[in-house]
Amino acid sequence: MIGVLLMGIAAGLLAGLLGVGGGVLFVPALTLLVGLTQVEAEATSLLAIIPVALVGAVSQARYGNLRARDAIVVGLFAIPGAVVGVVIVNNVPERAVELAFAGFLLLVAGQLVRRVLRSAAQ
Repeated sequence: MIGVLLMGIAAGLLAGLLGVGGGVLFVPALTLLVGLTQVEAEATSLLAIIPVALVGAVSQARYGNLRARDAIVVGLFAIPGAVVGVVIVNNVPERAVELAFAGFLLLVAGQLVRRVLRSAAQ
């Protein structure tokens, strides 16, 4: 339970600080600390990120950083993709899902490193 509590705190901190935390932190932690399967962790993460996203968005709105129209458009167009994604993830081997998620995390990490290096060069 302590691991889960620490995961929640870390996810909230990362969400507020970097705009990440849900899938990037929750899914690995839920699989490693709680013992959920990849698909269970992804489903749990989807629900767990709702309060984090709401609090983060409201807090960012206070600073004038929230672009609500853009968020609504992205969110509405993401709904069909989420429905299709759930169907796919429940019909492919779990190992394929794990590898796809690992690949996604590597892609995100590579993009972050590239941004840091580009910023340092300027």
